[in-house]
Amino acid sequence: MNEKVKYWLDLSDYDYDTALAMQQSGRYLYVGFMCHQTIEKLLKAYFNLNNSEPAPFTHSLSYIAKKAGIYESFSDEFKDFIDILEPLNIESRYPSHKEKLLKGLSKERCEDILKNTKELQLWIKAKL
Repeated sequence: MNEKVKYWLDLSDYDYDTALAMQQSGRYLYVGFMCHQTIEKLLKAYFNLNNSEPAPFTHSLSYIAKKAGIYESFSDEFKDFIDILEPLNIESRYPSHKEKLLKGLSKERCEDILKNTKELQLWIKAKL
């Protein structure tokens, strides 16, 4: 495995562990954010595995997945989950969106996000 791929994998694992810590502390906004980061970094690892150029400089999960050539392999459930994760990166950065997002991120909802993130994480890792 090349160093770029390992770099992204290590960051992805770290971000997932951070998402778990945020769940335990009740900081649900950051559970979603870190789950997005987990998948983003895995997609960049997959991109780097199959391309000599650097991973796209974007936070759009669907865009990275399409550029990496893995999006079409996703199940409909994974595609739907990507759509759920997508706004958790961008909108959590802006104060005007935080309150709205927090209303939709309960402990139970974040448990589902963590579970689905782990499933997608393992699926992408198997492709590496």
